[in-house]
Amino acid sequence: MDHFALNNGELFAENVPLADIAREVGTPVYVYSRATLSRHARVFREALSALPSVHIAFAVKSNPNLAVLRLLASEGYGADVVSEGEMNRALAAGIPAADVVFSGVGKTRRELTAAVKAGIGQFNLESEEEGVELAAIAAELGLVASCALRVNPDVDARTHAKISTGKAENKFGVSYDRAAGIYARLSALPGLDMRGLAVHIGSQISDLEPSRQAFLKMGALMEEIRAGGLKVTHMDLGGGLGVPYKAGDALPTPEDYGAVVASVARDWGVTLMFEPGRVITGNSGVLVTEVVRVKQGTANPFVVVDAAMNDLARPAMYDAWHDFLAVKPNGRTFTANIVGPICESSDTFAMGREIDEVAAGDLAVFRTAGAYGATMANTYNSRALVPEVMVDGDKWAVVAERIEPATILAAETVPDWLK
Repeated sequence: MDHFALNNGELFAENVPLADIAREVGTPVYVYSRATLSRHARVFREALSALPSVHIAFAVKSNPNLAVLRLLASEGYGADVVSEGEMNRALAAGIPAADVVFSGVGKTRRELTAAVKAGIGQFNLESEEEGVELAAIAAELGLVASCALRVNPDVDARTHAKISTGKAENKFGVSYDRAAGIYARLSALPGLDMRGLAVHIGSQISDLEPSRQAFLKMGALMEEIRAGGLKVTHMDLGGGLGVPYKAGDALPTPEDYGAVVASVARDWGVTLMFEPGRVITGNSGVLVTEVVRVKQGTANPFVVVDAAMNDLARPAMYDAWHDFLAVKPNGRTFTANIVGPICESSDTFAMGREIDEVAAGDLAVFRTAGAYGATMANTYNSRALVPEVMVDGDKWAVVAERIEPATILAAETVPDWLK
């Protein structure tokens, strides 16, 4: 459920007409619903209520906006981060350092040092080499870093190849058959408190059976490690639960996910950790765009909008689907191609799709744009960086300003020897 709906023939975000936001802020613009974010955060937490000890760390990469993070902090969420920048955002949003999990396959020495000094709650180690480096850094500082070892279970999440993370050929984690030995060696190092294991098999998961298989493998590994006399008190089961992008899509619910976790892991005697991202923010946001013109095509007309692949990259990167709706639909539809203004053939949102009939100057939205939307935006073709707005009932605020090309240009210099 979300809080974007037609009211007297016009699309609203909660109690605010999207046309009002577009008129004042301009387009393209991301709009988030506070009520939707809060509801999704609570539904996910409630779905895990049968588990004895739970830690939920929002996957910051899915939407790092400071207002979004502050709202989730107020809901009791921690943060799963993959860079020093994300860590600093989480801390700035009021998320306690102890509730931050630092993941990511390429943590630099600088990032490891900064995170140890900040006192973050857990490092998810991606390799033995990373663990050795972190141990030395922590020991030099006279500190101890709490860690989990990320394991690659070689389980196919049956999702898009570019967002699969748990197969043997993926870059994440250590191989399953080497994990117990690595865990034992890292446990012997001063500076590390090896307390758990971590697994994450992919994003936009639509079938829970691969997750169940991965959890079973992790449970067996946990027992092997414990049998060797070492402790395992935390188990990070990752995130990746999918959301419906297309009207009519049937995906597992958080309740379905919670039931699978409970069936496998309820009696493990650990704190179970989770990293939801898309399932919290995906349907909480839309990208509002204006139709520039409708251009005649060979088979279907081209609807050229002012949003582009630099504002919403997922269709160009993954052939991802986002529903396209008119803000003031007239009740008629037509079959068209939806494209952006960037000088790339990949700047295409949909081809041959039946959509609301629109004309130049009309407003429309790309739905389910709250995750991996603004966070992946860029300024290709020297375009502005897209702004973000949050709605709360009948009020709204800009939570990220549009960064104009002139501002970016002002940050560049020409060396003296080219003048």
